[in-house]
Amino acid sequence: MKVGYIGLGIMGRACAANLLRAGHTLSVYARRPESAAELVTQGARVYASPAELAREVEIVISNVSDTPDVEEVMLGEHGVIHGAHPGLIAIDMSTIKPLAARDIAAKLAAAGVDFLDAPVSGGEIGAINGTLTIMVGGKAAALDTARPVLEAMGKTITRIGDSGAGQVAKACNQIVVAVTIEAVAEAMALARACGVDPAPVREALLGGFAGSRVLDVHGQRIIDDNYAPGFKAKLHQKDMGIVADTAAALGIRLDAASHAAELIQQLVAQGDGELDSSAIARLIASRRA
Repeated sequence: MKVGYIGLGIMGRACAANLLRAGHTLSVYARRPESAAELVTQGARVYASPAELAREVEIVISNVSDTPDVEEVMLGEHGVIHGAHPGLIAIDMSTIKPLAARDIAAKLAAAGVDFLDAPVSGGEIGAINGTLTIMVGGKAAALDTARPVLEAMGKTITRIGDSGAGQVAKACNQIVVAVTIEAVAEAMALARACGVDPAPVREALLGGFAGSRVLDVHGQRIIDDNYAPGFKAKLHQKDMGIVADTAAALGIRLDAASHAAELIQQLVAQGDGELDSSAIARLIASRRA
């Protein structure tokens, strides 16, 4: 298919490269032209704006930092909406507020464009390997059309429901990840405090009911004290802000999520926002009764 990709950061570049490898015709837009250089050598074409790109493709995908960025590339002065044409499907793989996703969908629908909110889980490794989990909100028919494109980037593709539902699922994902990182970090801290090597503790836990992907990947990070980012703390902080805003709007309490969010916020506040969010383990290890 003819696919356009907007946003060529750590995740976007890897996803776009997988689209090329799958045989799709790729067009790209990036605020920093150097971000597209490697993709151009592989056959991608660069456009000067999201609108110009959208006019030339069947599916246009955005993967940018935050809600205002998605609103700009989709609805702004030079946004996708100004390149609307019959049959165009717009997909956003960013993590944004669910209500904003619904608003974007409605405005694009008025211009004849189907919109899928399709946030992902799996981090940089999942993007590189094309094994992302993709959570989709929007029309089933639009997903059916777009599925071959999404399959080039993800292994598990699930339609959650109508517009905004994908973002709800991603918020739920970020709660589970953040709270589980905190639990794993506390477990490793307890093992060390007892004079026990945390490595075989992790190995034992992986074989039991406590086993999880977080324990596997982040447990090893914590043992190694190596927090090169798979998912930066500053981005996890942003996502947990979405969780907090959504919970507040609904009038519900999420105590465990709030506590994990406080640790991530503290990590960012002390200047470690570029580290992986599992670096909250350092904060946990330093706490005393």
